[in-house]
Amino acid sequence: MEILKHECGVAMVRLLKPLEYYKKKYGSYAYGISKLYLLMEKQHNRGQEGAGIGVVKMHSVPGNEYVFRERALGKDAIQEIFETVKDKVEKAGIVDRDAEWVERYAPFLGEIYMGHLRYSTTGKSGLSYCHPFLRRNNWRSRNLLMCGNFNMTNVDQVFDGVVACGQHPRIYSDTVVLLEQLGDSLDKENHRIYRQYRDSMEGQKLSRTIEDNLDMQRVLSSTAPQWDGGFVICGATGSGDMFALRDRHGIRPAFYYHDDEVVVLASERPVIQTVFNVARRDVHELMPGKALIVTKGGQMKVSDILGEGENRRCSFERIYFSRGSDADIYRERKQLGWNVVPAIMKSIDGDLGHSVFSFIPNTAEVAFIGMVGGLMRELDKRKEREILDAQDAGTLTPELLSEIMRRDLRVEKVAIKDIKLRTFIAEGESRNDLAAHVYDVTYGIVENNVDNLVVIDDSIVRGTTLKQSILKMLDRLHPRKIVVVSSSPQVRYPDYYGIDMSRMGEFIAFRAAVELLKDRGMDYVLDDTYRRCKEMEGVLDIELRNCVKAIYAPFTQEEISRKIVEMLTADGLINAEVDIIYQTLDGLREAIPDCPGDWYFSGDYPTPGGIRLVNRAYINFYEGNTDKR
Repeated sequence: MEILKHECGVAMVRLLKPLEYYKKKYGSYAYGISKLYLLMEKQHNRGQEGAGIGVVKMHSVPGNEYVFRERALGKDAIQEIFETVKDKVEKAGIVDRDAEWVERYAPFLGEIYMGHLRYSTTGKSGLSYCHPFLRRNNWRSRNLLMCGNFNMTNVDQVFDGVVACGQHPRIYSDTVVLLEQLGDSLDKENHRIYRQYRDSMEGQKLSRTIEDNLDMQRVLSSTAPQWDGGFVICGATGSGDMFALRDRHGIRPAFYYHDDEVVVLASERPVIQTVFNVARRDVHELMPGKALIVTKGGQMKVSDILGEGENRRCSFERIYFSRGSDADIYRERKQLGWNVVPAIMKSIDGDLGHSVFSFIPNTAEVAFIGMVGGLMRELDKRKEREILDAQDAGTLTPELLSEIMRRDLRVEKVAIKDIKLRTFIAEGESRNDLAAHVYDVTYGIVENNVDNLVVIDDSIVRGTTLKQSILKMLDRLHPRKIVVVSSSPQVRYPDYYGIDMSRMGEFIAFRAAVELLKDRGMDYVLDDTYRRCKEMEGVLDIELRNCVKAIYAPFTQEEISRKIVEMLTADGLINAEVDIIYQTLDGLREAIPDCPGDWYFSGDYPTPGGIRLVNRAYINFYEGNTDKR
């Protein structure tokens, strides 16, 4: 019901044949840029604040551009970018040109293509924060294009290190800091090769030798071990080397495909499957700590840069962000829906006959299918028992059997997202009234004051939309009881690895726990937690503890859920009884066993930087610094 913003998605394409090859086989020199466009459009779900592309043209002649970049802001950024590229390519007049001219002079038609889709998690917006970032130099091998799906938790330390080396970054952001750090290492790699060959060659021959011998594994190994966070960092030099590096815990996802024509990387597996029409088995996960590296000469390898750490692949990727068309994710989301069925049956007192089942929003549809499957199993068990009991009692007749078999779940499309309201023109109650009408309802499917209305969502994080819109909308149908089900557990802790959930006080579960502490005269827990968080600021990484867990420790999940209901209905505007059901941690782990990164729910952060930041977030909350993350 609430839109969560994810950091971004990435896409890279490396052509391994001359452009003439793609023209002859696929009918266009624009094969690479067309594939990049599709990879980005099919990952549009991962970022709608902005987008950017970069292209490296390896055969450009001196005096002509060889690193192209285009960026745009807004939800239509992809279309805007590629319309601009299309215009520039058409103006170059490539139709009547031969392959050699296209390889040397045509804009945006090169060998390396990089794409990025952006959601800001830092609060910083504007074109200057859109990837890819570009570090310019007059030597091709020192130019660096970089983009990534990441959030660094120790950017202060990395920034200080870059400054200590004598650099002067022009923007304070993790992207710029990483660009400059990698750029400095790339410079040193150029110098290393230069010193090796300077006495035996010079000029263009020396430059080409440097380009041919760059060791990107060495460049990454000298910088990446200093990074704390979740990341997939993508880069390309102006001379034709390409890389993508994944964090050692696998927090952020990356997949790749290669054949004798292309090497492709993207944030999601089914995107590559669809765009290149290849089998699932041919698309490989880039394993944690590894880097996919393609040299200027087109040789591909996967190198171990960081070593593989404890598996902490992000569970929220599976619940919400990644496309549900992935075979594993589809199955996992169905299981999440199936796993909440026992709690639903308890909430409706087992009354399937007087319960209507639906979902909001569309992203919850797969979990809904799983939920319905679990409910159907319960209904089938009832039918079996009733038939067997009637048979044993000698009362089973064809009419009774037919009546039992006709019973079915009442599955309906309850809510429709009607319009995108421009609530910024209104204030106060007027704004809330507009927000309450974002969804329209289907009338006539709920029996007034008799039926339960059960709707499933993929997550309930802040509770704002639930309070201002969803509950009021559902209440217009006059159910006896509204049951809102979250296929994910209670979001209790901020994220610092690429999802826009970083302010402690925004979470309805956290606010509910705080209110429960106050209700029960346990305010001292708030004070003690603050003191312990302050103490953590000066300790070594190995001594770090998530002190915020103490806020939740006195309460069960059900107690916090009841308090959430109380807070969301305190204005007295909802007539129906309301219940909120959250997935349990055990249910989550059963459904998604291979992606155990559940720090949003458990508070078990995968890196020291995450623990430091959650303690700092509580300090900011306690001190009233609501503008800080």
